Amino acid sequence: MNSFIGIRFKKETAKRFQEFSRTHFKSHTEAMSSMLDFFFYNEISPKETFGPTGRTIEASLKKRINAVIAIMKDMEKTQTKPTVAMMELLFQNEDLSQNPSHSGTNFKQEKKEVRFKEKLNVNNKL
Repeated sequence: MNSFIGIRFKKETAKRFQEFSRTHFKSHTEAMSSMLDFFFYNEISPKETFGPTGRTIEASLKKRINAVIAIMKDMEKTQTKPTVAMMELLFQNEDLSQNPSHSGTNFKQEKKEVRFKEKLNVNNKL
């Protein structure tokens, strides 16, 4: 049988460790061994900070995504919609019943008044 040794911890720390150990491991010895192995094999110190956590990265990404959405909405409002409206007006088909002069069935050839006439010279008749 393995021998045990007593280590003194503060009461709050011992309670936190016991709760952690019960939820994740079968025994306190296995929990402590796994935690020590984790720090040893990954060559990190428990006092180190790893930088931003998943929550802070997520919050940062959401802010950037919201900024991109705002830019796209502004572009749509100021550029795309007016351009589409102008293109629709340009390519909009006129209703044939409203403007009969453009329909092929009611085409009337109008006589246009001649604005300029060539003067006839008496000596040079054309």
